[in-house]
Amino acid sequence: MSSPQPVDRAPAASGATANGARPVAVFDIDGVLADVSHRLHHLQDRPQRWERFFAEADVDPLLDEGAERLRAAQADHDVIYLTGRPERNRRLTERWLARHGLPTGPLFMREDDDFRPARMMKRQVLRHLARTREIASMIDDDPAVVALLEADGWPIELATWLPHSSTLQDAQERKGRT
Repeated sequence: MSSPQPVDRAPAASGATANGARPVAVFDIDGVLADVSHRLHHLQDRPQRWERFFAEADVDPLLDEGAERLRAAQADHDVIYLTGRPERNRRLTERWLARHGLPTGPLFMREDDDFRPARMMKRQVLRHLARTREIASMIDDDPAVVALLEADGWPIELATWLPHSSTLQDAQERKGRT
């Protein structure tokens, strides 16, 4: 999937979009639906072992709170995933979602060569989505993502059911890797 082009547009207003589609609930994966704590040691190592970090995502435990929120959102919203995971992990991610009884898409992922901070990548995708869909809610575990998108006026919530890791935050913000 190619990167969406940035759009200078404010978040869509409440209500159905012109095309009649249901509003969208956007979910991050790592730290919201997937417990990544068992693989953070790969990012604490020097040098960091990124491929091993991502390869072990297939055995992430499901975070019940995030899954319950996603299932509740499905009643009135279309669910879209917006993750900083690299595109090369699409199949692994889709299999993980299916194994846990979650819809497998739509799934917006980071291009393999995109190393921007997660907040910038996610902002761009939301702006792209808002061209055709109403963004009703978003849940993310990264405080930097939440702060930026909240300042932009997006309806976003900080996931707090998995304590945020400074190792993961460094990966998301300084390394542009997840």
